[in-house]
Amino acid sequence: MELTDYIRILRKNWILIVIATLLGVGAAAGYSLTRTPMYEASSTVFVSTQAGTSIAELQQGSNFSQSRVTTYANLVATPIVMNPVIAKLNLDTTVSQLSGSVTSSTPLNTTLITITVENADPVLAADIANALAASLTTAVESIETPNGSDTSPVRLTRVKDAQPALTPSSPNVTLNLILGGLIGLAIGIGAAVLRSVLDTRIRNPRDVELVTDRPLIGAIAFDPRAKERPLILQDDPRSPRAESFRALRTNLQFLDMGGRASFVITSALPSEGKSTSTINLAIALADAGKRVALIDTDLRKPKVAEYLGIEGGAGLTDVLIGRTHVEDVMLPWGGRSLYVLPAGKIPPNPSELLGSAQMHALLESLERDFDVVLCDAPPLLPVTDGAILAKATSGAIVIVSAGRTSRPQLAGAIDALQTVDAKVAGVVLTMVPTRGPDAYVYGYGYGYGYGYGHSSGPASGAGSRRDRRGGRKGSVPPPAPLAGSEVSQRPKIDSTSVG
Repeated sequence: MELTDYIRILRKNWILIVIATLLGVGAAAGYSLTRTPMYEASSTVFVSTQAGTSIAELQQGSNFSQSRVTTYANLVATPIVMNPVIAKLNLDTTVSQLSGSVTSSTPLNTTLITITVENADPVLAADIANALAASLTTAVESIETPNGSDTSPVRLTRVKDAQPALTPSSPNVTLNLILGGLIGLAIGIGAAVLRSVLDTRIRNPRDVELVTDRPLIGAIAFDPRAKERPLILQDDPRSPRAESFRALRTNLQFLDMGGRASFVITSALPSEGKSTSTINLAIALADAGKRVALIDTDLRKPKVAEYLGIEGGAGLTDVLIGRTHVEDVMLPWGGRSLYVLPAGKIPPNPSELLGSAQMHALLESLERDFDVVLCDAPPLLPVTDGAILAKATSGAIVIVSAGRTSRPQLAGAIDALQTVDAKVAGVVLTMVPTRGPDAYVYGYGYGYGYGYGHSSGPASGAGSRRDRRGGRKGSVPPPAPLAGSEVSQRPKIDSTSVG
């Protein structure tokens, strides 16, 4: 993962990170507020030895004190020092309990012993510290006094008496809040990274590159009103989603498919925008002056006729079984050089029909008469129809829904095509967000060039919606002259080999 990936993860999961940080601060605050305030008091003792006046004797006495000072510090927690304190102050505790609240330390290269006592009562903490210093002095002098002598060569002198503390030493609320926030922040970032690593859904072009080396030829912008206006080039030609299809049209024209221009448009799973993408791409190609044949080869759940508002009772199925000729059921649409062949009746054997010799002959005939042939095929993982049909065309365009399709699912779809030796022309991302961390860069601004004037292009006007409907349901509209300079009459389709 690169730095930009981590930045995208942080942007995408900032709410999770903030919540984790706040929880850490809240937990630290709760811990601090439920703790009993404790106060510390310290008393310092100086260790010295009785020595002569010569330099050698003084040096020897200093070395002796330094070697003994650590031992004296350890005596603070022993019964010989603590029992007198407990008795003197009438403490309701034991040596082991008292020693848990007492620490003794010796600064390096010094003969000082600092005794620190922690207690909920600041006055009692100071009294215990001073009493321990006095008790230690007595105990050391008693231990170090040689037999037959009344004085000890070691002397302990209190150089600092303990004073009651004015503020508690613990809990340190500020430090606890900082540590709680940092721990919560670390947990939040870790959870965000883990969530990203475990998330196998495809969200951007880099995720596609992890699965296949086939080019990404388009990214269709997300439109929250896609269900209300599936034909975006007809309903809102200035929208980012409409511009996405124009970019896809341009990229498609630069694909090297060996001189052929018939494509199966499919996906790994249903509801990835396959049918609407096929129709809008066909409209975009027709707007560019291309002669386009749009075939609904989804013989299980056909949608093309429904989206275009044309009669779909007769169509591809009738042509393949020889019931009718293709020119009788292929309908012009929208005043463009676009002809649509609906699916027709749903057959009991769609895979066999799509893999038949009649289907191959129909595709060859349409490739001769049209510039581009687009086939809306079923998804690849549930059924094999799309893979079978893709082998008979110049290639397959795989639609991938951003944020829904996973990498294993896309890999399975690519494998299904490669198993039958079908060529994968490219991948198209749909429902790509235009804002946020997963947004795809579409260019330098929609509306640049669209905000001037009021012309809406070839897909606008009051008559376009009437043309889109194609007539009343139940009747096939008569052929209409095609718009554009390249085609002035309906193409004559060679149907001698397809019924």
